[in-house]
Amino acid sequence: MSVEHTSDPRPGNPLTERSSRVAVARKLTRRAGRDKAGAFLAEGAQAVGEALSAHEADELRVRDVFVTDAPRHAEFADRARAAGVPVHEVTERAAASLSETVTPQGLVAVCDQPGTDLATALAQRPRLVAVLVGIADPGNAGTVVRVSDAAGAGAVLFAGDAVDAYNGKAVRASTGSLFHLPVARNRDVAAVLAACREAGLRLVGADGHATGDLDTADASGELAEPTAWVFGSEAHGLSEEVTAQLDTTLRVPLHGRAESLNLATAAAVCLYASARAQRR
Repeated sequence: MSVEHTSDPRPGNPLTERSSRVAVARKLTRRAGRDKAGAFLAEGAQAVGEALSAHEADELRVRDVFVTDAPRHAEFADRARAAGVPVHEVTERAAASLSETVTPQGLVAVCDQPGTDLATALAQRPRLVAVLVGIADPGNAGTVVRVSDAAGAGAVLFAGDAVDAYNGKAVRASTGSLFHLPVARNRDVAAVLAACREAGLRLVGADGHATGDLDTADASGELAEPTAWVFGSEAHGLSEEVTAQLDTTLRVPLHGRAESLNLATAAAVCLYASARAQRR
């Protein structure tokens, strides 16, 4: 009976899904694997391009790039090699084994997790920060990172039992913004809120049942102050324990008949309201 080897093939041959290098990278599709290796996967042209830009700027290290032989990937392979990043050609099946999408893109980078802590994320005393408390959906998490970047926020903080910011779906939803601003996580919600307060930020919770709303807060000048917007979980919002530690809570005014806004949309409205007020 023949035995199929799982080691990497000879140089010049594409790596298969059985190759040891691909197998090691595949462990990064799980949170335990990411935490153990201190690394994560970025898939697709947008994410890999932003990862390489961060690598070139010495802001983050890209360990490896895996590509299929599709012509559209050649420029990324050349760019990675020029930056000293090992590039590995892989089969379509190997690329699919590293993908968490229905349609694998055939371009994946293995990136170091920055390991940013609260103090580092807030060191520049940003005027606008997003705090995600217990957020469970990676798509929402990644979208809030993207919105925070677009609104000019200085950091995104994951607090409590929140989804991993480096989950594949979260990375994709951030569309590269994960590489643009500090992202830190800490399971101690009180510690995260305290760090924001020490950095001079006013703690404002987004709460659909709050008495005050964005319009009245904007008119009174509250939104122009340095602010950490605190967003709760999709299912339960912010707990009483958390809201007790905040300076105030505000709701997004609903002028139509919609019952509510989803988390990512509400975060976008809140962050842009503060960004607009702070830039007047």
